Amino acid sequence: MPSARIALVILAGILFLTIFGSVLAPQNPLTINSSALFQGPSRAHWLGTDYLGRDVLSRLMAGTRLSVLTALEAVGIGLVAGVPLGVATVFLGRVFDFIANRVADALLTLPSIFFVVAVTAALGNGLVQAMFPVGILLVPAFFRITRSATLEFTGAQYVEAAELMGGSKPHVIRVHVMRKVFPTIAVTTATVTGAALLSVSFLTFLGIGVQPPAPTWGGVLSSDLNYLNLAPWAPFIPGALIAITVGALNALADAYRDRTGPGTLLLPAADPVIKTHSTLTPAEAADAA
Repeated sequence: MPSARIALVILAGILFLTIFGSVLAPQNPLTINSSALFQGPSRAHWLGTDYLGRDVLSRLMAGTRLSVLTALEAVGIGLVAGVPLGVATVFLGRVFDFIANRVADALLTLPSIFFVVAVTAALGNGLVQAMFPVGILLVPAFFRITRSATLEFTGAQYVEAAELMGGSKPHVIRVHVMRKVFPTIAVTTATVTGAALLSVSFLTFLGIGVQPPAPTWGGVLSSDLNYLNLAPWAPFIPGALIAITVGALNALADAYRDRTGPGTLLLPAADPVIKTHSTLTPAEAADAA
């Protein structure tokens, strides 16, 4: 799909900036130049300068690593905690399922911003610490989606047959259930990563979790908005970067979910169909005879 290819190119570029952005930044993102305040895009500063004369392109490139890695930290916490719990509730009985669901419901009722601020204040004002409570708040999303997908496949005949033939629960889960649930988890991960990236940008926009002058996407956007009357073009650059990245993640998730047919990336093979004499085509019946 063209949208998936475009999304992959965009995300590959973001990954490249995450790894090499700080090294390849054309200027020091922390260098203050009082003689170059609020300059527009030019040959010396491709995306202009901010209120301290710092190169915007260099700050965005250097801030990519912190913005992306902390978003992945939150997604990793939600994934590691939510997916195994969602699978386990289906196999460990009603009591465990009831308790897990009530815990997930309790997390959903937490006011997110106050919870994040409270935990960050307790752990220290760092972006890594701030994304820990965000990851906790992502656990219910992974848990509920994984539980729902697992319930759909545990009643399948091939799963019941594997259990009747003596397959252990870990074996049945690993071989017959997880390979079917994996596409759902992959789509959820891509979508939730976009939400986590928005959370990082939102928190850094408010000044939570990051100490100036460390560059982040949300921090650059926040500083540009404070001087909108002097540089009205400036907020569109970090805002567009955030929007394009989140849009690429959502487009990739949609393309992965909608794509069908042979050769689909990481999709499990279809279950074999056992043909009986009544379902054979005339050519197949002749060959069988």
